[in-house]
Amino acid sequence: MSQRGCLPKQTGTFITADETSRMDSRQILWSVMVLLSGAVGQSVKYPDPVCAVRGSTVTLPCTFTSLQSTTNDNTKYILQVVRVRWCQNHGICQGTTPSVYDSNNQNNNSRYQYLGNLKENCTLRIRDVQKTDDAVLRFRMEVNHTSGHFTEPSGVRVTVIEPSELRINRSSTDLETVTLFCTSACTFRPPEVTWFKDDRALSVSEPALQLGAPTAKDAGNYSCAFKTNSNIHSQPFLLTLDKEPTGNGVLLVTAAVVLGVLLPLSSVLLICFICRRKSAAVKKDQRSEREQSDQQLPDNIYSSILPPSGPDGRVEPQKTHQAMDEVDYASIQIMHMKRTRREKEADDAVVYTCVATRG
Repeated sequence: MSQRGCLPKQTGTFITADETSRMDSRQILWSVMVLLSGAVGQSVKYPDPVCAVRGSTVTLPCTFTSLQSTTNDNTKYILQVVRVRWCQNHGICQGTTPSVYDSNNQNNNSRYQYLGNLKENCTLRIRDVQKTDDAVLRFRMEVNHTSGHFTEPSGVRVTVIEPSELRINRSSTDLETVTLFCTSACTFRPPEVTWFKDDRALSVSEPALQLGAPTAKDAGNYSCAFKTNSNIHSQPFLLTLDKEPTGNGVLLVTAAVVLGVLLPLSSVLLICFICRRKSAAVKKDQRSEREQSDQQLPDNIYSSILPPSGPDGRVEPQKTHQAMDEVDYASIQIMHMKRTRREKEADDAVVYTCVATRG
């Protein structure tokens, strides 16, 4: 039998190249079947994509559920996790695939620390993050039977940025409301950050820090850091206030408030002024009418009645004196409604009438 193109079996016999090809196909199919069968009842929960600053420390929280048992040839096997691995940029993370952490390897990179166990926790911590850590990491569990091996292909995305890429931008509105934004090259989701003022941590964890209308006490150096690692800060942002905010917005608000108060007050004062003017005009007209009324003098008519004379035409003294003592004066006042100046001058004469009574 020709030995050409044959490979040795473990028993020492030889197989042909065709048999080898068929065996490779069966092995690949068997591997796929094992992976698919292991996926039943198994799961891995990764964290959301992570953004890490070079030189920082990042923690990837992770949990997994393994297959508890399997049946093969009517035989039930109780499964137990015997090996866990973390790999970079590999869909299955099996065989000789390079690992960043392998529980069976005693010489793992010291920058990678496995915080989990062989039951349900698969948390991984990466210290002193480097650009080489910018990758998709996947977790794999292996049990005491090949049907229980499992790798979750989704993985967790780790993006590494330079410290200079973590920066603070300022935004101001017309009303002088200042907002500071902690931004980075990681755009997949807003990062959870920690804000610092003069190296003292603030309670805000949102990427936007709203200061409202800042006062002198808000001035200082602001910086931000990812919440996963607050040791690496952004470049400080100096917020200065040369004076209390008196911008156009504040002036507009002040003017609006003043107008809102003065406009109703001015309206009330104007109404009071108009009413007072009208009242004064009415009083003036009444006073003028009274003055005109007082200037119109009454017409007085005086009548003198004398006793009659005697037969010889003489007036007896005694009787005359007696008669003179009995002179009556009658004053008659005639009021005219309205007269012109000429009529008044013509009528200003006093008429005296002497009436003699004859005996």
